Amino acid sequence: MRRIAFLTLAERGDFVIDDDLAIAPLAERGFAVETIPWNAPDVDWSRYALVVVRSTWDYQHHAFDFVDTLEEIESVTRLCNSAAIARWNMRKTYLRELAARGVPTVPTIWRDGLARGGLLTLFDELGSEEAVIKPVMSGNAEGAWRLDRRRARELAGVIEAYFHGRPLMMQAFEGAILTEGEFSLMYFGGTFSHAILKVPKAGDFRVQEEHGSDVRAVTPEPALRATGDTAMACVGERLLYGRADLVRHGEEFRVMELELVEPALYLRMEPGAPARFADAIAALLA
Repeated sequence: MRRIAFLTLAERGDFVIDDDLAIAPLAERGFAVETIPWNAPDVDWSRYALVVVRSTWDYQHHAFDFVDTLEEIESVTRLCNSAAIARWNMRKTYLRELAARGVPTVPTIWRDGLARGGLLTLFDELGSEEAVIKPVMSGNAEGAWRLDRRRARELAGVIEAYFHGRPLMMQAFEGAILTEGEFSLMYFGGTFSHAILKVPKAGDFRVQEEHGSDVRAVTPEPALRATGDTAMACVGERLLYGRADLVRHGEEFRVMELELVEPALYLRMEPGAPARFADAIAALLA
């Protein structure tokens, strides 16, 4: 059997990881999967026909080492998604490119850092009374605050110190996150596979499972599907996997993020998803 490696993180903690659901379908297609921490020492990556970036959910703390590892892998075997895609997608500034190409996105302002007394002025520039501020590179909602002007005044010292010299983005808060939730559309081999809705727990705005959100399978309505398809097409190349996260805004849907490095693919939420993921891998290596 041909070998495939799934990259993960060394300390899984409380993360919900369901990539193993693809192992049996891949075995049926002639591939043996090994799950390896991305920063494991002395791995001979050339032993694998394909290395797939999966649950590497600590990479943002070691971004340069992570990219170096991806480039090392790519020098001896096939890597998906590619190191070039990872470099582009790791920094959320890619949202500016999507917006420039006509993809509906959440209004955002960008800064290379935040000086003392600078937080409140961002509300005026954004033109929103409620916002989320977060690092340009982050994961699992780390370093994210939901703020109105009152809370911003209370936390200004803490937030301005956190973002001193740290690139940041501030987005208008989308109320539908609380009233409906955030949609995620999964794509394998450039083709839509399945969708979910993530609803934050009461009193929270974070939609990650690790923060207590409720996750349910959904059938995307046409407008949602069309926006996800358009956003993925703007990447400009066919990817092994990708996830588009969107929120409803009036009559349209806005892209919150495109997850192309290490997205949770929620294989457990759709019975046919593990086989479709395996088919996409088999097609890639055919």
